[in-house]
Amino acid sequence: MTDLETRYATRNVPRYTSYPTAPHFSNAVTATEYGQWLKELPKEEPLSLYLHVPFCREMCHYCGCNTKATKKMAPVVAFAETLLQEVDLMREYLGTGRPVHHLHWGGGTPSLLPRDYFLKLTEKLKSYFDFSPQIEHAIELDPRTVTPYLAETLAMAGINRTSLGVQDFDLDVQTEIGRIQPLEQVQKAVMALRGAGLEAINFDLMYGLPCQSEESIRKTVEYTRELGPSRVALFGYAHVPWFKKHQRLIDEKKLPGTQERIALADISRNALLDAGYEAIGLDHFALPDDEMAIALKRGTLRRNFQGYTTDTADTLIGFGPSSIGFLPYGYIQSDPSTRNWTRAIEEGILPTSKGIAIDDDDRCRAAIIERLMTVYHVDVEEMAKRFNMKLGDFAESFEALEPLETDGLVQVSGARVQVSEQGQRYIRVVAAAFDAYLKAQMAQHSVAV
Repeated sequence: MTDLETRYATRNVPRYTSYPTAPHFSNAVTATEYGQWLKELPKEEPLSLYLHVPFCREMCHYCGCNTKATKKMAPVVAFAETLLQEVDLMREYLGTGRPVHHLHWGGGTPSLLPRDYFLKLTEKLKSYFDFSPQIEHAIELDPRTVTPYLAETLAMAGINRTSLGVQDFDLDVQTEIGRIQPLEQVQKAVMALRGAGLEAINFDLMYGLPCQSEESIRKTVEYTRELGPSRVALFGYAHVPWFKKHQRLIDEKKLPGTQERIALADISRNALLDAGYEAIGLDHFALPDDEMAIALKRGTLRRNFQGYTTDTADTLIGFGPSSIGFLPYGYIQSDPSTRNWTRAIEEGILPTSKGIAIDDDDRCRAAIIERLMTVYHVDVEEMAKRFNMKLGDFAESFEALEPLETDGLVQVSGARVQVSEQGQRYIRVVAAAFDAYLKAQMAQHSVAV
């Protein structure tokens, strides 16, 4: 392992899909305050919507999501009824006709919703909100659940982008992570989606999984290239069994060591580049004609709780247990307990469990971190002026960058910070220099690479 890898690759830092990061949310933000934030939103403010469905047919060993396994449809139907009520409840705060540019279904496995409920939900959302003609309407899918019938349902609902959780095509790896889905099954899923006219397809892949080898991950990328998704997200597996107890089912002795993990990351990244994909930030890839690659070139790429995105809205409204929303005033998270979430909605109360109000310092640091995470450079003074801050307010951040500059990860010229090519691997570490909360951070994050 090189000196740089020793110093930075195993450092525990946030993924910075938000700032401040979720571990700093608290019960200081109540349902009453969230309701006030919603009412104060300008009517013309573009919105994004996120709906979280916390159910799967079975739990995969690696999963870090807020979901639970169910073989029965009754709890899924009961959940769908409550989700319809939550949309009605949100209407009381937002009214109707607000513009929506992005809509994302996550989970869990949101496609477990029966067709009639899925269509009821989308129609209700369309009746309350003004969907842009260019809306990106996306859903996360388990390839094992995709059939021609489901693909037809998604098309009927107006879905225009799907994301398949592939992770790895190797049978030994799939066995270790509790997710058996042969290549043929994924092929059929892709064919079903394209047969329904759903051409915009993403793949989620992972490195750092048990029993992964350089050969197996190359094969995974080769199969990915043949199936031709327009975007690929390549995530490093985050082993957090103290947080997600089912991850204890993974044999830690079979996980790759730090050096092996770095090699797997490099091999898969280079293979995707060789396959014609363009690198998008830390862990995304897109074909050159995809909107995400175009957004990167235009400088409009953003980062939020779904990772890198073309979504430029500054307001996200979350529905469902554990869903996170952000507004110009701060972040909120719904109660992760489906039971508590249901009880609140039935009582006509926003199911807020925690959040954090933000100030100009938070907004400025969030913008700096997002800029670093998306385009690898930032003019801190320019950002400071935008948010009524002073360059001197970031003296500690520039001090924290000094060892990174010595190690060649960044170049600092006055107030300008440019991440070097070798520093891009450790971009989360660079971004952490601007995190004013990190010293007080008690949560355990995943490793930087």
